[in-house]
Amino acid sequence: MFWTTLIGGLIATASTGVALGAALGLTGLIILYFFSNGATSLAVDAIWSVFNSFTLSAVPMFILLGEILLRSGISEKAYSAFSPLFRKIPGGLLHTNIAVCTLFGAVSGSSLSTAAAVGSVAYPEMSKRGYDKDTVVGSLAGGGTLGLLIPPSLSFLIFGALTETSIGRLFAAGIIPGLLVGSLFMVYLLVKCLRNPGLAPRDVAQSSLLETLAGFKQIWPLLALIFAVIGSIVGGLATPTEAAGIGVVLAIFICSLWGDLTFRKLVEAIYQSVLLFSAVGFLVLGATILAQSVSVLGVPQQILGAVAESGLGTHMVLLMVVLIYLILGCFFDGLSLMIMTLPVVFPLLTGLGFDPIWIGVVITIVIEIGQITPPVGLNLSVLTALTNNEVSLGRVATATIPYWIIHLFTILILTLFPVLALFLPNLLF
Repeated sequence: MFWTTLIGGLIATASTGVALGAALGLTGLIILYFFSNGATSLAVDAIWSVFNSFTLSAVPMFILLGEILLRSGISEKAYSAFSPLFRKIPGGLLHTNIAVCTLFGAVSGSSLSTAAAVGSVAYPEMSKRGYDKDTVVGSLAGGGTLGLLIPPSLSFLIFGALTETSIGRLFAAGIIPGLLVGSLFMVYLLVKCLRNPGLAPRDVAQSSLLETLAGFKQIWPLLALIFAVIGSIVGGLATPTEAAGIGVVLAIFICSLWGDLTFRKLVEAIYQSVLLFSAVGFLVLGATILAQSVSVLGVPQQILGAVAESGLGTHMVLLMVVLIYLILGCFFDGLSLMIMTLPVVFPLLTGLGFDPIWIGVVITIVIEIGQITPPVGLNLSVLTALTNNEVSLGRVATATIPYWIIHLFTILILTLFPVLALFLPNLLF
């Protein structure tokens, strides 16, 4: 009866066209009312507890930080600084796309912002130079996903807030896997361009080592911003909220002097940040109510008991969870999917003995795949728009298939060698 109500309530509320947050919240209230003797007041207490969390207050600040950087034009400076570094390597500017996405992801915290900021600079330049357009947008869509894994990450912030897991440890855990994914992207592009040199015309221009290093003088303000935000959190000097506030102030100062941030663009950034956090906050509200309802009824414990009785191994359960995320990722954006599923998935995986920090990294990688999976894949839509529909959504989706295979391969590596995700958190904390 409970499962019929849960699934039926979700389908009924979602099919009415209401926002996903409302669908989740209404379903949770229905369950509390009919299965917990009308204890809907528990939902109010849970909402107050989550939204009164100091950790969650960092989310709007990091969203604002990403929006400011997106509108400041500094991605162009970063791109010009990295371009000479990969000039002589097969693939050329394709590697620059990955490197700049990694750098931009280290301050934006958003996959969408990273893909948009780097793509707006890279696509016109690379099209003009004769690069294969499908390969270009594939590298940008794949590279953009690094914005969710490289700290600071909105995914880690929300995961930490909802599961009461250390944000600092999550940020530290994302560094090595993020660099690993970026390196695998570059290896793939290198092999692809060695097999088909016509995809990426070689740049005949010559530049000395000193000229290449001199180009990095352009991006020292961005590196200083990264160090101030991530270094203060990982070093234990500031909480995520304090570091985000410092980052916003520094970003306004740096982007006004070093970029082309104007007062009007700052207002636009604030406005878009309010809209985005409102959407995220509404999702968190609905998911909190649903989480409270399933928790009160002991659903996670029931699922864990059923898994134990089924005789399935822990890694087989993990594989099932990953497959479910891959399927749901076709229909929900990454953050929505994570918020919606954490109430069940997190206690299930921790109950099987998986480390909470490791779970946060793996779930973030899985929802990254959703960012480049049609029909919802937001990175695909952004890049299709950036190309003025020169590259269709279907072509972009096809070009990104190797990148989500690399993500899955990374999950396999982390499963075999969890120390890759846990080494830095254990060392620093």
